[in-house]
Amino acid sequence: MKRQSVAYLVAILIVGITVVPLVFVILGGFRTTEQINADPAGLPGPWVWDNYREILTSPEFWTFLGNSLLIAVVATTLAVALGSMAAFALSRYSFRGREGWYTLFTLGLLFPLGVATLPLYLLLRQLDMLENPLGVALPEAAFSLPVTIVILRPFMRAIPAEIEDAAVLDGATRVGFFWRILLPLSMPALTTVAVLAFVTSWNAYLLPLLVFNDSGNFTLPLGVATFQSQYSQDTARVLAFTALSMIPALGFFMLAERRIVGGLTGSVKG
Repeated sequence: MKRQSVAYLVAILIVGITVVPLVFVILGGFRTTEQINADPAGLPGPWVWDNYREILTSPEFWTFLGNSLLIAVVATTLAVALGSMAAFALSRYSFRGREGWYTLFTLGLLFPLGVATLPLYLLLRQLDMLENPLGVALPEAAFSLPVTIVILRPFMRAIPAEIEDAAVLDGATRVGFFWRILLPLSMPALTTVAVLAFVTSWNAYLLPLLVFNDSGNFTLPLGVATFQSQYSQDTARVLAFTALSMIPALGFFMLAERRIVGGLTGSVKG
């Protein structure tokens, strides 16, 4: 009973630390800057809708949103497609150096993006990929590959070999088994890695900052920073812009929450 009480207390503290700032940002957008300065922790009274209305009718916001969505979709698609194929080979094939390749991908989890910032920028400049969405999407997909493979490989490896043997007896090729049977059975893990790759790409700031100088190519994180510098005195509008920029990723994460848990559970068991 005591352990349950401690667990509930820890859960409440974690929820408070994570949820309270989000609620403050969202509610702050429904207030004026004068109200926030007078009572930073207060509730909206009266509710002010102009901040959200002005941002939602601003072309810049939708430009930033479209750029983020394009880059996140491309990065997620590449990471899941390439990661699933690599995980299939590393889990269902036996060849010399297989574990070495898997260890190499695992070590990729320890390689932060900040370390590769300068050489990555120089490489993208040589390839003439600055001011190009692919200049952000391709590196983001590459940095999402390690966690994608680490999650997918044990999940695919746990699928019984009898299923593959039965598929081969029915005339399925290795590619057919991968496409028609293995991928549908691995859908929880695929959803997990897709959500992780999408949210990571959506929240990326440093790489788009290096690649883009034209504000027309900015993603939402860069747009938030630009908006904060332009309206530094209008705290309420900045909070409204920040809240709207969080909604797509939060909504995507909440819709796929159960599948994320199932995918991570399956990968651990595998």
